[in-house]
Amino acid sequence: MVMKPTPSQALRSTLSALSALLLSGAFAAQATAPQAPGALKGEVLETRNVDGYTYLRLKTAGGETWAAVPTTPVKTGAQVTISQPMTMNNFESKTLKKTFDKIVFGQIADPSAGPAVSAAQATAQAAAPAAPLAKVDKASGPDARTVAEVVAGKAKLKDKPVLVRAQVVKVSTGIMGKNWLHLRDGSGSATDGSNDILVTSKDLAAIGDIVSARGTVRTDVDLGAGYAYAVLIEDASLRK
Repeated sequence: MVMKPTPSQALRSTLSALSALLLSGAFAAQATAPQAPGALKGEVLETRNVDGYTYLRLKTAGGETWAAVPTTPVKTGAQVTISQPMTMNNFESKTLKKTFDKIVFGQIADPSAGPAVSAAQATAQAAAPAAPLAKVDKASGPDARTVAEVVAGKAKLKDKPVLVRAQVVKVSTGIMGKNWLHLRDGSGSATDGSNDILVTSKDLAAIGDIVSARGTVRTDVDLGAGYAYAVLIEDASLRK
């Protein structure tokens, strides 16, 4: 008899593959390797640009390898250094319709700049949450909860459906076939993080939209690369 993974186990398996690419909408990954120390140096043999990223085929001291960095104008023949490299194995780029046996993600180091910023950090900074409304009216119905109620009641709500009406303050699209949205409704406190909830959905909304999100509560989700959530709402349907 084949045992099927529970929804919670499936979610954790999927999320562990995201790692530092959580906020990058151009990719879909199958597995990750530990982050490599130091920097990767090499000569650019080939470049391919997609939305938000530049792929580079590099000639390095250890042989040829592919790398991906936030969109950067790079010429063939240039010598580049990839800072804060993270290697991923069996990585599928849906945009390029290509699976890489191994690829390195990072950012091209600028000798004249300050400390390097990783691709994930750069994306996170560019997608800083918008200021939420002072208060959003709570949804109605037996599953209706405020953001703070979901956060505070996560233990009892684990694996149960909830309905939250709130404002979209941050959006990352097309990651593992889903969109990732942060919602706030004016409840809770920024001090303990009870004012914000992460929602995954096939639906899409823009920053500033007021939406009703109905999904399933998941708890203790660790995405890796510093992204860990005590609670989130999975596979939500969004209605404006």
